[in-house]
Amino acid sequence: MGNEMKSGILFTASSFIIWGLIPIYWKLISSVSSYEILANRIIWSFVFMIILLLLMKKLAPLRDVLIEVKTHPKKSIALSIASLLISINWFVFIWAVNHDHIIETSMGYYINPLMSVLLGIVVLKEALSKTQLLSFLLAATGVLIMTFSYGSFPWVSLSLAVSFAFYGLAKKMIKMDAAVGLTIETAVVMPFAILFLIYVSMKGSISLFSGDVKTDLLLMGGGILTAIPLLLFGHGAQKIPLYMIGFLQYIAPTMTLLLGVLVYHEPFTSSQILSFMFIWSALAVFTFGQIRGPQKKKAVI
Repeated sequence: MGNEMKSGILFTASSFIIWGLIPIYWKLISSVSSYEILANRIIWSFVFMIILLLLMKKLAPLRDVLIEVKTHPKKSIALSIASLLISINWFVFIWAVNHDHIIETSMGYYINPLMSVLLGIVVLKEALSKTQLLSFLLAATGVLIMTFSYGSFPWVSLSLAVSFAFYGLAKKMIKMDAAVGLTIETAVVMPFAILFLIYVSMKGSISLFSGDVKTDLLLMGGGILTAIPLLLFGHGAQKIPLYMIGFLQYIAPTMTLLLGVLVYHEPFTSSQILSFMFIWSALAVFTFGQIRGPQKKKAVI
C-alpha cells in the first residue's frame, strides 16, 4: 500500500470518526433548543469557512462559482435545494441526539447509501443489479421490523437517509470544491438563521451571548466542527478508490450506535437488534456488489 493510499485512508477515516462522535458535542449543549443550535451552526459554519477560504486563497474559486450559479438558473435552484436539505438533515440529527434517539440516527446513516442508489434508479433511471435488489429487500425488512416494534414510523431514520440522499443528488448537479460548496450552502440559509436569532433575542430566550461563556464557545465551535470533517473527507477521498470509501463510511453510524447504547444507555431491544441485523446484512450484500463492480448487464430493472 502506497503512502498516498495510506494518507487517503487516514484522512477519510478521520472524517468519519469525527462524524461518529458528533453526538457527544451536541449533548454538551442539549439545554439549548435544537432550532437555536441549528441557527448557530449555519452562521458560524459560514464565518469559519470564509476565514478558511481566505487562508487557503480560494476566494477566486468562490467568486467563479457564484458567477456560474447566477448565470445558470438550474444550478441556482439545485444549490438552494441542497442548502435546504442539509439544513433539514442537520436539524433532525441535532433534535434526535438531544431527545435520546441516537440509535435511530445511526440507522438513518446505515441505510443512506441504499437510499442514494434508489434515487439513482428512480430519478436518473439507473439499472438495479441483483445484489442491489436483494440489499433493498433486506433493508426494507429491517425498517418494517423497526416500525412494528416501535409502533410508529421511524421518521428520524428515514428523514436523515432521505434528506441526505436528495442532498447528494442535488450536489451532483452543481459539482464544486467541498469548501466552496459548504460556504455557499450556509450563505443561502444564513439570513433565515440570523432572523431566527433576532426573534428569540427579542423574546428574551436566546442562549448565545447570555452570560454562559462555555455555551457561547460550544455554539460557535459548531461551525468548526462542521467544516473540519468535510475538509478531511474532501482531501482523503481523492486518494482512495470508491469501494474503500464505501467501507469507511460505516465507521460513523457504527460509532454513533455504540455511543447510543454504551454511553447514553438508550434502550436496544431484541427487535431493534433484529432490525439492525437485516440492515447490516443488506449493507454486506450491497458492499459485496460494489466491490465486484458493475454487473455484466444482468440488470433486473
